[in-house]
Amino acid sequence: MESVRGIEQWPVDNAATAVVTAAGDVLGTHGDTTKVYRLASVTKPLTAYAALIAIEEGVVELDTPAGPEGSTIRHLLAHTSGLAFNEHKPMTAPGNRRLYSNAGFEQLADALTEHSGIPFADYQAEALFRPLGMKATKLTGSPASGAESTVDDLVAFAAELQAPTLIAAETAREATSVVFPGLSGILPGFGHQKPNDWGLGFEIRDHKSPHWTGSSSSPRTFGHFGQSGTFVWVDPDAGAACVALTDRAFGPWAAEVWPPYTDAVLSELRGLTP
Repeated sequence: MESVRGIEQWPVDNAATAVVTAAGDVLGTHGDTTKVYRLASVTKPLTAYAALIAIEEGVVELDTPAGPEGSTIRHLLAHTSGLAFNEHKPMTAPGNRRLYSNAGFEQLADALTEHSGIPFADYQAEALFRPLGMKATKLTGSPASGAESTVDDLVAFAAELQAPTLIAAETAREATSVVFPGLSGILPGFGHQKPNDWGLGFEIRDHKSPHWTGSSSSPRTFGHFGQSGTFVWVDPDAGAACVALTDRAFGPWAAEVWPPYTDAVLSELRGLTP
């Protein structure tokens, strides 16, 4: 794919990217795909997927109480527990608003540790990273923002998101469909949105504008971006996913270059379709 060379124009010191199909075929890469980058909030989908595996294994259920009073695993995954952004204190009752919360994902990991009897980082490594061969991926800090990884490892994860092997297809569909529809909220870096649709740990593209994906991204597109200048998106209608990692903090530069990059990738994908 020629479109992946677009990252050469990004105002960053280092960047790497890849496009992978639902069948796991890597259609294109650019940059050093073995270089380790901080993921920031791209950590959250990894934490969410470990939680989904725990649900499949019977460690917890989506309706298991967790977090502030009245909150469940489902609320924590969907950013509707009412917890503040970084503080472990409730700002509103569960289910009222979409309050994007790092604290919520930390309490999610705490709940999984409590119910499994295994430290979350160990559980995640054993249940998710090892089966997918993600040897360079580590959780070194908060389960909301403290992972590091490579494009190669995240390609394996992006392929798993499209064709699940560690969880049931039904579970994956639920996680990447809107949960608690109609709630308004703030998409960090892009402002207040109504609705602010999320699944279980994954942001849903829907018809949000502005957005960090492309203008031609399908409404079913899901994924996450991170404040370290990173993103992963999956577009089911395109039958592909894209990973991009950089070493420059998210800012106006990213909001400017990411959407046209995604549109270029999607345009080339359409041209490759027989």
